Amino acid sequence: MLALVMLINRAGSMVLPFLGVYMTAHLHFSIENSGIILSFFGIGSVLGSWLGGLITDKIGEYRVQSLSLLLSVPLFCMIPLFKTEVGLASIILIQSIVSETFRPANSVAITKYAKPENITRAFSLNRMAVNLGFSIGPALGGILSAISYEFLFFSNALAALLAGLMYIRFFGKRNKQASLKPKKVKEAIAVKKENSPYRDRKFLLYSFFCMLFSICFFQLFSTLTIFYKDTAHLSQQNIGYILGYSGFLIVLLEMGFVQIAEKYFNLAFTLFLGTILCGISYAMLAFDYSILTLIVSMTLLCIGEIWTLPFMSTITALRSGENNKGAYMGMNGISVALAFIITPYVGTMTADKLGFNALWIITGILAIGIAVGFYFVIPWMLKKR
Repeated sequence: MLALVMLINRAGSMVLPFLGVYMTAHLHFSIENSGIILSFFGIGSVLGSWLGGLITDKIGEYRVQSLSLLLSVPLFCMIPLFKTEVGLASIILIQSIVSETFRPANSVAITKYAKPENITRAFSLNRMAVNLGFSIGPALGGILSAISYEFLFFSNALAALLAGLMYIRFFGKRNKQASLKPKKVKEAIAVKKENSPYRDRKFLLYSFFCMLFSICFFQLFSTLTIFYKDTAHLSQQNIGYILGYSGFLIVLLEMGFVQIAEKYFNLAFTLFLGTILCGISYAMLAFDYSILTLIVSMTLLCIGEIWTLPFMSTITALRSGENNKGAYMGMNGISVALAFIITPYVGTMTADKLGFNALWIITGILAIGIAVGFYFVIPWMLKKR
């Protein structure tokens, strides 16, 4: 049911991949200014991840998820009303803070309902729902944006409303039953202080590498779509189809590829391999951008994503304690959200000053360094776990 709620919510995820195109093609903002505005989504993601992790440990993941979904509805509807750069940046910041509090709470809910031996597959199931929704959303978004960009924002609002109502309907009674169990408050506070992620140096270093990986990967949501539009000369519909293909491919492959990794690889090698594949997928765009190359690149990016993102959450859960999972998930969410600040601005600025070819080669080289970092940091942090 958590995955189904996520599927409905993410099926409306049409806004983010098309925000860059919306600002440059519809509002006629410059590429650099569009990157700055997209960075405000990242700022909101950082604040939302921190806030979500903080309040999840205090009021529970049920209330955080419910409020995040329902409050997102009016905010999505308000975005088309803002036509200036300052106004659009402000509403995107607020909307991002509210929507991103959902992530650490949702991660805690997964660890709550999944069996310990199935935790990676539970995260993968949830990610399958995200990607199935993401395969529907952008494909439909590409069609709708050709008619009117306002449809993107209203569709996102409708999906958030449906997801919120379904979540409350199914988990309301279960949350009340769980809240009846006694809690040892003093013991929980002691454990949280002992294992605070903000003082956990090994975990902070790991989160730093997660941020660097996310900077490379999240070009999918900013510079890559602009590259498709301006350099590869794809239509908005075809951009939507390629993004939809990526989500559909992950739905088909993820559970099988995760089981392969669990059976044959350790965690460090899994993230090493996944990061390398993501780097290759971007670097190859510097040499050719025919439709076949674009599809092969997206395929490699999907496989790399499968062997990286769900295991990043698993490693975070393994490092955390019993009573501070929200704080650890929030900290890891902050590291990922920081990439949303850095990636759009640095990516668009690099593309504007040096060209897209330089951007893709730099991304590939950076990914190799990150892969090596993961390979050595993860065993050092988890030891015998």
